[in-house]
Amino acid sequence: MLTKAEIPASDHALGVVNSAVYADGRKIADVTIEEAGEWSKRPGHFVWIGLFEPSDDLLQRVQRQFDLHPLAIEDAAKAHQHPKLEQYGDGIFIVARTAQMVEGRIAFGETHLFVGRGYVVSVRHGASVSYTTVRQRSEACPAVLSEGEDYIVYAILDFIVDNYLPVIEKIHAEVEAIEDTVLATTLSQRDIERLYTLRRDLLRLRNAAGPLVEVCNRLEHAQLMAIDKAMQPLFRDVTDHVRRVREEIDALREVLAFAFEASLMAGQAQQTVIARRLAAWAAILAVPTAIAGIYGMNFEHMPELKWAYGYYLVIGIIVAICTTLYVQFRRNDWL
Repeated sequence: MLTKAEIPASDHALGVVNSAVYADGRKIADVTIEEAGEWSKRPGHFVWIGLFEPSDDLLQRVQRQFDLHPLAIEDAAKAHQHPKLEQYGDGIFIVARTAQMVEGRIAFGETHLFVGRGYVVSVRHGASVSYTTVRQRSEACPAVLSEGEDYIVYAILDFIVDNYLPVIEKIHAEVEAIEDTVLATTLSQRDIERLYTLRRDLLRLRNAAGPLVEVCNRLEHAQLMAIDKAMQPLFRDVTDHVRRVREEIDALREVLAFAFEASLMAGQAQQTVIARRLAAWAAILAVPTAIAGIYGMNFEHMPELKWAYGYYLVIGIIVAICTTLYVQFRRNDWL
């Protein structure tokens, strides 16, 4: 038996985050990958191995210890899987998508779980919060940890879903800021691009979280050999959390859609106001233009041309008509 300090450094370099054996709700020891298979076969014991972006060689070593199905190992190595649950003999293979906010964008990762009697292997890829917190909480509560590998699966899935919420909260704050901008002024091109990006990211998050409902339903109701019936109701809680996340995402996408429509309507209203003002000034300027055009036709016999007060009369008529038009347009809120 090796302590954590004695576990080969090469394993950690290849992606082993943690590898420990538990019994009766308590941690017995840290173990190497090569020891894990033997420990998992002991009655009342189970091994929990955490991997992060492991090499193919490391996955092969884990496969040999627990006799994992080659197709599941192949999926875990590719890390571009749709959320799902598959059963291979006495074990199950679960894929869940993780999410984090990175520089204003949602970054997605994956977690693959191999679960069987006596072992849980979690494989993380991409953007994902470390499951050290899950391990620490579980180890601090022997009563729940004594439930074995079934509880670990529940704890990890629940942790994944709970970490969707900080992402949604950050987007919610940004959506509220966009709403305030829409009410105050017309959105800029940059704001519209950001709005579109948020809607697209929320759709991707919905596609990542939504399938977990089916996964948890199968864990709760299906006759899966790797999950104890007494533990199955716990997955109903995860299902409820996923549904709440999905509802929050749908609500945010609707708000963004309304914000976009409101921005378009505000832009159209502003264009209408500008068009009205231009039309009003065009009508006012048409009066002197028309009169000046008449007296600029260069006919020799025009009665007003010889009249001493003709110029002042024409100017007065122009001012009177333009003033009348201006007042009317102001009353109609065109100017």
